[in-house]
Amino acid sequence: MTYRQEIKNAKRIVIKVGTSTLTHGTGNIHLRRIEKLAMVISDIMNEGKEVVLVTSGAIGVGSSKLKLKERPKTIREKQAVASVGQCELMHIYSKFFGEFSHVVGQVLLTRDVIEDDHIRENVCNTFETLLDKGILPIVNENDTVSIDEIENIVRFGDNDNLSAIVSTLVNADLLIILSDIDGFYDKDPRDNEDAKLLDTVEEITKEIEEAAGGAGTSFGTGGMITKLTAAKTANSAGVHMVLANGDNPEVIINILKGENIGTLFVKSK
Repeated sequence: MTYRQEIKNAKRIVIKVGTSTLTHGTGNIHLRRIEKLAMVISDIMNEGKEVVLVTSGAIGVGSSKLKLKERPKTIREKQAVASVGQCELMHIYSKFFGEFSHVVGQVLLTRDVIEDDHIRENVCNTFETLLDKGILPIVNENDTVSIDEIENIVRFGDNDNLSAIVSTLVNADLLIILSDIDGFYDKDPRDNEDAKLLDTVEEITKEIEEAAGGAGTSFGTGGMITKLTAAKTANSAGVHMVLANGDNPEVIINILKGENIGTLFVKSK
């Protein structure tokens, strides 16, 4: 059985969507795409698969809701805007998933939740209970109280690493990261016309890390460095990860059919 065929048997899937997938170039919310995302995920759940959605976009959606001309710059402003954005984002998700007869539950995580064994166990129990009841957990970093992602988005990568951690917490079979790039290239495609999209990465070697470039030169919204870090976290916990373009959410269905889409980072043996 090939690695792509293994994906067809994935029962529990974590899907991560970045700000670039959820918003237009103007910064305003991309309603059509979110509606399609809700329809695709609902259909997957109707097939009997379990899904956890990790979402970015609280600050972007908050900025749009408040009609700000630009994203806030100070920590306190970002956290205030995130609190508005989280309400709005969950309202939109709840509305769209409700149209497809699915209930959502919000899970806001901070780093200490994951690092404290007792709290971690409680979080795992919450996920299991939500999934048992057929509820879709929607996860975001708690930007209102956590400054980790806000202060250093390159380090945590627009929730890329959060999604990898969630995939380990719930013992997922597969993590799908939807980004604004088609997958992982052997060099930055924006600067190199001969850049090749890698179909499968069985091991994250030094050459692969060098291809991602440094934090300052990485491409894609969260940067390729953070996506590699996410892949390492997921793969080492026995979770396959696929990095693909989120422009059309139906790509999720094609990935789950075992089609060669994006880049598959193979789980550790």
